[in-house]
Parts: sequence; structure tokens; C-alpha cells
Amino acid sequence: MMTYILKNKNLEIHIDHPLENYNFSRFDWTGKIVEVKFQGISLSSVERTDCQNEHDFGKGYYNEFGIDTALGFDETDIGGWYHKIGVGLLKKVDAHYQFHKYYEVDPAEFEMITRSNKVVMSCTSKAVHGYAYVLKKEIELLDSSFTVNYFLQNTGEKEIVTTEYMHNFMAINKDLIGTNYLLKFPFQLKPEFFGEMVNPEGKVELGENEIKFKSTPNEQFFYGNLTGGKNVKAKWELINLESKIGISETGNFQTNKINLWGWRHVISPELFFNIAIQPGESTQWSRTFNMYKVN
Repeated sequence: MMTYILKNKNLEIHIDHPLENYNFSRFDWTGKIVEVKFQGISLSSVERTDCQNEHDFGKGYYNEFGIDTALGFDETDIGGWYHKIGVGLLKKVDAHYQFHKYYEVDPAEFEMITRSNKVVMSCTSKAVHGYAYVLKKEIELLDSSFTVNYFLQNTGEKEIVTTEYMHNFMAINKDLIGTNYLLKFPFQLKPEFFGEMVNPEGKVELGENEIKFKSTPNEQFFYGNLTGGKNVKAKWELINLESKIGISETGNFQTNKINLWGWRHVISPELFFNIAIQPGESTQWSRTFNMYKVN
């Protein structure tokens, strides 16, 4: 089965099998939520509209571990293999890890079990450079929401220190990003503390705790570390004022890093979860996506 569909009266979620379709070295293969529809209206988009092969890029609600550096990269000699959690082993070709670059993949071992209202996936790694893990993920359909539950166990000899986030490639009703959209956060935005600001056309407008758009951005925009390094509630809320539909993501954790990337056709708020697991230990976290009508 290429794509599994979870469906009820409000929601439809399309999830690819870990070994089907997207096979690039960046995003977690157990997290390929390729499409989400709420009452028949699409809430998902794609990373690029100009790509030759769509399976080389992100779409829907993909997640990634270790965007800054993959697990064990520094200990690996050029020509050797290191871990990308949720993918497998990647081959080291030079001294600097770059998340957007394609690396040769030796896939991990994957399993997928489907139930009427949930999909359960596991990813078991090989042991390399003292690192090994088992990742289990459960994507569960609720009434007007879905939850992604994570369980990561350190089965190796070294501490696992990394991050995880969901990239959330979104548009509501295929509507281009522009004046119809409002993105809200549960904390005050202080641009002087941001890590990075890329707003080449000046079309992104920052408010006290919300972001608006003067018109459709033709160039990519990016805001790094909207929290300024402070711990805040892990949440964002995106509203389309014309379709009168909202979607929110809430993590069951505090976050000290939220990034925002977007383009003409897509917007991606990203809540980062920090991971530090001793050998033999494990950690769990979850993200809940809620969809609703706006009055």
C-alpha cells in the first residue's frame, strides 16, 4: 500500500509508507503525512512548485531530526556512515553537514501497522559509532484533530543529543500566502532577539504576537528563533480569513526555538523539541494539530 488514509466526518489524513515515495536524506521517513483535508478543504502544501521530482522535497506535515547536525557526523570519517534519525545511515562526503543536500542512504529497518483510527510506525537503527536507537511513532485521528506521539529509545552506548521539529508545509484551500492569512503565537514577538530575519520584499508584517502579510511574497522569507532563546509554550495558530478556517499545532512541551519559513504558496511555522537521552533511557513527546471553523 503506497498511501494509508485515516478518515472521519471532519478530517482526512494521507500517510505514506516509510519506504514509499519520498526517499531523500532529510525528512523522517516515519513522518510522511503528505496531505490533510478538513471538511474537504486542503490544509497542506508542498516545499517547491518548480521541482522535477516531488519525492526529493517536503510536503504536508513532514518532520526532521537533527537539522543542524546529524547524529555522529563529527565522529565519522569522510567515506564513513552516520545516523539520520528516522531515515537510516547517510554517507559522509565532506566536513560540513548540510540538511538540504542529498546524501547516499542505507535505510533503517521500518515497520508500519494500521488501525482504523491510527497508524503506528517504528524505525530501528543499526549500531554505528556507539549510537543506536528505536523510534516509534503513532499518528492518531481524533474528531477534528490528529496527534503525533513520539517514543525515542537510546539503544546505543553514547548519549543522543539532537532536536526534532515538524516543518508543516501549509496553505489553506490552496490559497496563496497573503492578506488572507494570520499567524498567531502565545508569546510576544521581539525582533531584536530573533536569530535571523530574511524578508527581502518587506511583505511580512510583525505584530505583537501575530504575523500578517501585505501581499503575496514572491521570494522566500525566513525568521530564525522567534522566541529569542526563551522557553515558551509550543504553539502556533494559522487562520485563513477568507475560508474562515484555522489550524493550530500544540506540543506537550516547552520550546526555546521556533522558526518560520515560507514562500508564495506555502507557510511553515516550526516548533523545536530538544532531545538528550542517556544510553538505555528513552523520551516521549507529542504534537496535536487541531482544525476548526472561525466565526
